[in-house]
Amino acid sequence: MATSSNQPDENMTVGTSKPEKKEYSRYLPLYKAVLRGDWETAQRFFDQDPGALTAPINEFSETALFVAAVEGRNTNNFVKKLVDKMPPGSVDEAYGSVLKLATQVGNTEAVKGILSKNPSLLYYREDDKWTLFAQAASNGMRDTLLYLLELVKNEEDSSKLFPDEDSAAFLMAETICSGFYDIALYLVKKYPLLAVSKKYPLLAVSKQDTGVVVSGLDLLAIKASAFKSGTHYRWWQRIIYAHVPVKSVDCIISPTLQTVLVENPVDRADQVMGRSSYNWTRLFVEYFCISVPCIKHIQKQKEMHLQTLELLKCFCKGIASLPDSAKHRSLTHHAILSAAKNGIPEIVHEIVESFPSVLGTVDSTGRRVFEKAVLERQEHTFNLIYQMGKYSRQLALHKYDKGNHILHLAGKLAPPTKLSQISGAALQMQLELQWFEAVKQLMSPRDIDWKNKDQKTPAMIFTEEHKKLVAEGEKWMKDTANSCTIPAALIVTMVFAAAITVPGGINGTNGVPVFNKEVAFNIFAVSDAISLFTSTTSLLVFLSILTSRYAERDFLFALPNRLIIGLFTLFVSITAMLIAFSCAIYLLFGNRAWILYPVAGLACVPIISFASLQYPLLRDLMKSTYGPGIFGKQSEVPFYN
Repeated sequence: MATSSNQPDENMTVGTSKPEKKEYSRYLPLYKAVLRGDWETAQRFFDQDPGALTAPINEFSETALFVAAVEGRNTNNFVKKLVDKMPPGSVDEAYGSVLKLATQVGNTEAVKGILSKNPSLLYYREDDKWTLFAQAASNGMRDTLLYLLELVKNEEDSSKLFPDEDSAAFLMAETICSGFYDIALYLVKKYPLLAVSKKYPLLAVSKQDTGVVVSGLDLLAIKASAFKSGTHYRWWQRIIYAHVPVKSVDCIISPTLQTVLVENPVDRADQVMGRSSYNWTRLFVEYFCISVPCIKHIQKQKEMHLQTLELLKCFCKGIASLPDSAKHRSLTHHAILSAAKNGIPEIVHEIVESFPSVLGTVDSTGRRVFEKAVLERQEHTFNLIYQMGKYSRQLALHKYDKGNHILHLAGKLAPPTKLSQISGAALQMQLELQWFEAVKQLMSPRDIDWKNKDQKTPAMIFTEEHKKLVAEGEKWMKDTANSCTIPAALIVTMVFAAAITVPGGINGTNGVPVFNKEVAFNIFAVSDAISLFTSTTSLLVFLSILTSRYAERDFLFALPNRLIIGLFTLFVSITAMLIAFSCAIYLLFGNRAWILYPVAGLACVPIISFASLQYPLLRDLMKSTYGPGIFGKQSEVPFYN
């Protein structure tokens, strides 16, 4: 049973006393019919025994209405037919708990059936904050929540929906936690007066069960995936994301609610003119977005990102409307630090735009926003410092507990969750060095070697924290070099042997190869030479990796650069070797097509296999070593516009 107890619930039984346990067997056909949603069988049972309508039908004292609403398959409006058949007055406040449980499990049909009999149950509450709306949002029952919101028609109903500040805030909190950002935005747009109260922004504060006051900004600050910065796309997905069309957040927030919040002039013109305003290109793009699942998914994500940004702006606007500046700081203090920790630059940027002074906010250890970003290795948040001009230097010079500054934090080891996103200990060490160097550029020469109260410089802290990672990086590099040395040595041996034993042999009189005038032979000779030279280079590079000193700074460029050269030359040598082999087969069996075609096809298999297996590593190495990196000025838009 989804929800049941061993003790009978008086709210579940109306009008009859609890029968003996042995009598439950006679309700078994009814019980099965309710679970199946078989109304015809259940109706015949009710006609023979009208008392079964309100009697408990199993050992858990659950009535037919309870089973149908919570556990049954509500085909053909089973619950609605059941409540219609019940005697007048039987569906009253005592059945609010049944309605609550139906809402929790998302049985929208059951909710419709019960509310059709008694609409006043729409605002049923068992305690101060758990309304039916909050129950649906808390359990992630989107369709049920949308249906309940549809029933709220006017301002009088909205006062029942939000009888007090806590219940309204709690509904908003549960809506955000369940990821229903469009519904949260719908509530803010439809009820703008709820965005601000005399005490605090109503929909921006929620008292959780722990007793801690959590704001709407705090809830968004832990939802990194709800923002574009927290979603990782491949190159082709980024192209689709940039060009896929989406509906404006000012238009229909939810198709189910069918409520236009703020009319968009373009969309309104389209509605008036009909399809004539659409051109064929737009129709094709819209149809393509609906038909292709991956594009539709990206489109939905882009819409969600726009909705969360709009919701974020609504929260900040509501907080900014408060006359007390102290409340501004109290409502944004935890949110901006949490956003910096979780790497959500959109929240940091919007809060700083609305409340510039909050950038000086510190946590319990005295760390500020950008110091949290460095400690947690959140590059998206850290990059905002480049938009602040000379002020960034002042932020970097800030010293907190024990005389540490931001470069001391850069010297600490990154959190395991960030390191696990990088493949290979050597690349992890490289990224750590890049972080240290990026932060060092912000420091004055005097502060680069600043000693804290423990008499440790940032470089000393970096060495102490990364001893284990250096050892792991050395082992990873040596294992990789060892693995690649073997095939490189084999290729050197094979292609050298092929160079002195050319296909077809040599002329016994003058020592000239027999096929020296064939184009294929020339290709063979060039490919064999390329394979020999590149494989030899690869072998020497991998040997240099094995004999390297493995100092800390070697992981920044020297070692990754050698590994890139080694992998690239190994790939070229394999490709050239297979081309030389194919040319040799052609020279020997040029008149037999049934041999040439399979050989040519199979020659591509090793090349494709090596490329597909080693490309991710080579791509990551080249991107982190030669690419623009994750640091730098990411936007030309300064703060405080």
